[in-house]
Formats: sequence, C-alpha cells, structure tokens
Amino acid sequence: MSQTKVSNIESGKLTPSLVDVELILDALGAEEGSAAEIIALARTANTEWQDHWSSRRRGLDKKQNELARLESASKDFRFFLLSMITGLLATPDYVRASIADVPGDQSKTIAKKLERQQILYDPAKSFTFILTEQAVRWPLLPPMAMAVQLDRLASVSRIPQVRLGVIPLDGYVPERPLNTFTVYDQRLATVETGTGALILRDRKDVSAYLKDFETYEQYALFGDECRELLADWSVIFTRQRQ
Repeated sequence: MSQTKVSNIESGKLTPSLVDVELILDALGAEEGSAAEIIALARTANTEWQDHWSSRRRGLDKKQNELARLESASKDFRFFLLSMITGLLATPDYVRASIADVPGDQSKTIAKKLERQQILYDPAKSFTFILTEQAVRWPLLPPMAMAVQLDRLASVSRIPQVRLGVIPLDGYVPERPLNTFTVYDQRLATVETGTGALILRDRKDVSAYLKDFETYEQYALFGDECRELLADWSVIFTRQRQ
C-alpha cells in the first residue's frame, strides 16, 4: 500500500475498503477484539442504504438523475433481474405500471426512465442482462401489452453492446437467488429489497456479487435461443387476449 494512500486514509480523504483495513490491522498486529470492531465499522462505512420512502419524498425523477450519473461514469454493467424487468429494457406502458403505486404526477420520472435507455446504444458501454422467466413473464400489464414488452426485449438483445439472457424454469438450477442486483464495473453493486436498496462499495462484497452473476450466467440462454423463448412467451400472451 502506498504512503499516499495511507495518508489519504488517515486524513479522511479516502474511505478505506474492507481489504485495506484488514491489511492495516494485520500489519499492526491488532488484537482480535479490536480488529473485529474496526472491521465492522469499515463494512458499515462502505455500505449505504437508500429506502424507498426517502426516494419518493425527494421525487423519483431525482433518483433517475442519480442513476444517469452513475451510468455515465460506468462502462461495464451486469443486471440480474429476479422478478421484474428493469427500466432500461421497459416499454413506456411497463415503466408507467411499475410506478403506478406512487402518488402524484410521475410524468417526469417516466420521461427520465425512457431517456436513460439511450445509453444502451453507446458503443463504449457493455451490458449483460440476465432475467429469470418469472421476471419476463410476470403479468404486470394486460396480455397484449406484455407481448409488446417481450418483443422489446428481443429487439434490445440485438444491440451489439448488449447481451440479454433468460433463465427458463424448466431446467435444473441448483441455486437460490434472493434479490435483484446490479454490478457497475467492478467497483459498486446495488442490491434491491422490498423496501429499498443497498449500495455496496467494498471490494469483497462487489466480488461476491460478480461471482453470483457468473454462476447465474451459466444457466441463461442468449442469442437466438433467448429470442425463440421470448417469441414463444409473447405468443402465449397474445393468445390470452383471444
């Protein structure tokens, strides 16, 4: 570890990662009790909680601005979507339905969500989306609108810098995913829960989610196989209308 980094940590200019703290504690020969307490503090310092109620009070359009800045500063994106389709992949109807429970005029939020989709066409970025069959087929919209949403997924999957895969439920997946999560480059992970989102910056936490993503990626179908499934599911929605 460089002296400059140590100095920045000491002066409060830099928040040390959990690995940094462990290295320093080891070098100093810290006692077990003190080391455990300091490691716990380091993990807290590298974790941020954003609850849904605070975001709604500030305005969901401001949250969209934060996400846009984060996306602008990142190059490599990995999305694991357990139960819903993310806004970057959503049709206007799906975006509208996803925030229908939020009171007030959400037109700015909807517009900003749709505007953020332009980043998918940036050749300097790289996106990998993994969706479970449940996320794709959850009937958030009426059948015909869901068919249009699935057609949208198939269309996005053809963008050169986008890899879009689905994990069908008719296979064998000996894993147990608990949350939707996104990894930005190799520096930050966001984990969504029913009441908010965890923002994780510690290297160990981010690495753990990268490893989980690689595991789920093995079970996903991409390319033509993915588009064939999406087409089949779209037909099922279309027939439901009839």
